Amino acid sequence: MKEQNAWHVNGFLALSVQLLVLFAGAVVLGTPEDGDQVFGIILFVIGLLPSGGYVVIQPNESRVLTFMGKYIGELREEGFHFVNPFSQRTKISLRVRNFHTDRIKVNDADGNPIEVAAVIVWRVKRPTQSTFHVDDYEKFADIQSETALRSLASHFPYDSPHDGLSLRGNPTEIMHTFEKELHERLEIAGIEVIEARISHLAYAPEIAQVMLRRQQASAVIAARKQIVEGAMGMVETVLAKLEKKGFELDDEKKAAMVNNLLVALVSEGNVNPVINTGTLYQ
Repeated sequence: MKEQNAWHVNGFLALSVQLLVLFAGAVVLGTPEDGDQVFGIILFVIGLLPSGGYVVIQPNESRVLTFMGKYIGELREEGFHFVNPFSQRTKISLRVRNFHTDRIKVNDADGNPIEVAAVIVWRVKRPTQSTFHVDDYEKFADIQSETALRSLASHFPYDSPHDGLSLRGNPTEIMHTFEKELHERLEIAGIEVIEARISHLAYAPEIAQVMLRRQQASAVIAARKQIVEGAMGMVETVLAKLEKKGFELDDEKKAAMVNNLLVALVSEGNVNPVINTGTLYQ
């Protein structure tokens, strides 16, 4: 349905004309002649007919007008207006709204049950579509938002050990994907999605403890790997500097030094030095 502006005139101008007609009708009714009284009654009735045509449009509001079941336009211009007094007017707010979806349980891309919720910021951009394309645009936005959230959560894993997208590891990319899908779903209702962001993300209670231990184990392994790599780099630096300063070490002494340095660098606790009173070979 093509949008169009509804016919309207300044409300104060229309009110002035109406009052003049009513005043003229009252004056004519006051004359003693019967013919003039009939004319006065007609003027008075004509003056009363426009009374239902006045409408006040607040900022960020609109009215969608229909007459005898036919769409005749929409009115967004704020102020006091006069429109077709016999038209039906549907009020549509153009203000920004937001709502928080309920926490829903869904399986992610890896099949793990998770709980997820989102905050949606939206507004009506095309009042005509919101009025005629869907029965209840607010309920439509609510249901489609939950459907899009379920679809999003099922297409990505909660956490990805590789470089792939994940719900927890890539919030910005996930947000853009969510906004795009919501826009496609709500466009038919004339709704513009301003922002869609996941507000709650967690494993379902029945697997939360197990997955937490797995995350902790992964973190420990990653930390250990980084510590070992750093220690190896430091050992290589020490050996290189010793050789540069003229200290010649055979393979066995190098192995012993590497062993001692790695133990000292990698150990979690304080290292207690042991003094060797003999030689390396005793």
